[in-house]
Amino acid sequence: MKRVLVTGSSRGIGKAIAEALSAEGYEVVTHSVRSGGTDLVFDVADREAARAAIEADIAAKGPYYGVVLNAGISRDNAFPAMEDSEWDQVVRTDLDGFYNVLKPCVMPMVSARIKGRIVVLSSVSGVVGNRGQVNYSAAKAGVVGAAKALAVELAKRGITVNAVAPGVIETDMVSSMEPEAVAEAKRAIPMRRFGRPEEVASLVSYLMSDGAAYITRQVVSVNGGMC
Repeated sequence: MKRVLVTGSSRGIGKAIAEALSAEGYEVVTHSVRSGGTDLVFDVADREAARAAIEADIAAKGPYYGVVLNAGISRDNAFPAMEDSEWDQVVRTDLDGFYNVLKPCVMPMVSARIKGRIVVLSSVSGVVGNRGQVNYSAAKAGVVGAAKALAVELAKRGITVNAVAPGVIETDMVSSMEPEAVAEAKRAIPMRRFGRPEEVASLVSYLMSDGAAYITRQVVSVNGGMC
């Protein structure tokens, strides 16, 4: 059975991705930053903790066929008012997490000659930018650049690397928005609704499949027509 690591899979989009991949027959290795029934527990911003947990799992059960980088945070604020910690926390989690998680995963995949799949979660903010999210937009744009470069390096190995850029998706963060903000956000979406986690998950599931073997170095948006 093909093993797939999904970071940040205890809730929201990550949970939907884990459930979709499990339904497709993959052995899903779940992850969270805190214990809560997941297989692996570490902070993706903590390089040593990530390496130790992933290397131990690979040593015990073998390399991954696929990795889905979903774990991330946001700390929104207008740039002039942004605190150093708000910038650092987002970049260290959302961008450094790319390196911290994938570095211990890739060589075992290559050594085992696995024609695997890597999918990273960016955001509409990383594609077009968003007010109040200079830190988040920078990190998510960085993830896109890193994914495209890694795709070039791994293409001859048959390992695909793609980015998925969700728009506004119905998650806990959206449920806490003020009604006025919800209405304003929906007006910016041609479909006039927010996306559902399972709509993102279905795309990730396809990119993980055999049918997506010739798709790499791409950024695919799931945003109801926002851009």
